[in-house]
Amino acid sequence: MSGIQRRAVVAGAGIGGLTAAVALHRRGWQVTVCERSPEPAAVGAGIVLAPNALRAFDSIGFDVTRAAGSAAPAALGLRRPDGRWLKRADTGAMTARYGSAPLAVHREALVEALTAGLPEEAIHYGVAVTSVTAANGTDDPAERPIVRTASGEFTADLVIAADGIHSPLRQQHYPAHPGLRYSGETAWRTVLPADGPAPAAAAETWGRGERFGVVPLADGRVYVYATAVAPEGYRPADPRAELLRRYGAWHDPIPALLERIDPAAVLQHDLHDLAAPLPRYHRGRLVWLGDAAHAMTPNLGQGGCQAIEDAVVLAHLLDGTDVAGIPGALAAYSAARCARTDALRVRSRRAGRIAALAHPLAVAARDLAVRATPARITQRAMDDLCRGMDNVPVDVAARSEAR
Repeated sequence: MSGIQRRAVVAGAGIGGLTAAVALHRRGWQVTVCERSPEPAAVGAGIVLAPNALRAFDSIGFDVTRAAGSAAPAALGLRRPDGRWLKRADTGAMTARYGSAPLAVHREALVEALTAGLPEEAIHYGVAVTSVTAANGTDDPAERPIVRTASGEFTADLVIAADGIHSPLRQQHYPAHPGLRYSGETAWRTVLPADGPAPAAAAETWGRGERFGVVPLADGRVYVYATAVAPEGYRPADPRAELLRRYGAWHDPIPALLERIDPAAVLQHDLHDLAAPLPRYHRGRLVWLGDAAHAMTPNLGQGGCQAIEDAVVLAHLLDGTDVAGIPGALAAYSAARCARTDALRVRSRRAGRIAALAHPLAVAARDLAVRATPARITQRAMDDLCRGMDNVPVDVAARSEAR
């Protein structure tokens, strides 16, 4: 490989984009991150990192528990609105099977920790990437891409589109793609301050067309979220009152947690996924990852985890390549990631339909099936999620283990 430093431009400073930037920076790349928001977002929600995401971070030498500083074990049990357990989480069994239990982390802390792993001048806020084309105006992989922003142009050896679920770069390069599809559910998320009693364990409660999740964080704060079947665009004027109306009679500690909610700190988003898979995750020297590539509903808890996997697999495949080898590495990335992530996108949508059942008979049958399924069967069904780095090409996994 020549001694010429390779340059990557990353569109988007979310978890996936920052993970890619950190992984490439540690491999000697010059990295520029363009983020359309004018400043780092104070993201008011948590994220549960499954074992596959933790293994991916380990492979690039990023210690979540030390870097983010507020990680807590968070295997989710399932309950009914009356408090009865459908399935209890077993963090010990998950650790034995996968090497670690899931960890709950505040998103803001994770973003700050990833940002700290980059040079200060690497991230440009208030700079939206508007288009990416090769120098000759085609998708020719032999040509270095030109990145256009309102602040000027960048020339790079590689461009990573981590520009989110509404990805302008996806729309630019795949104009015929059908785009996003509404799942039928809306979701609320917030993090409660550490000024009251915290639940002892993470749990998700399934009702009739409604769900409520509680995830304690290590620093005493509590990540709470809720979903409900609702028309697309439904936005109640007072989210706290809406949540109390829907979930205020559910089991403890849900009512007490709802009383502590600050309405101004509640995020509400309709849940979408891609209506169809992208034909591939790269064009020329432009490559997509995370929601920009394979937006999925959060029902498996894998949206952020798959973005982290994407970033790490991409960095491993690019490791040791010279500029001429980048197109081949991107083709290998598409081959490694397309089938896995699209299968999870479809599986997540199906899981959401089951969790969102509203008819009493269907709900009763669902709950009975959850309770009757042996734990060993449930764990086996999670293997392809939680052993994520086992599902990448052998040469990539070998590089991971060698580092």
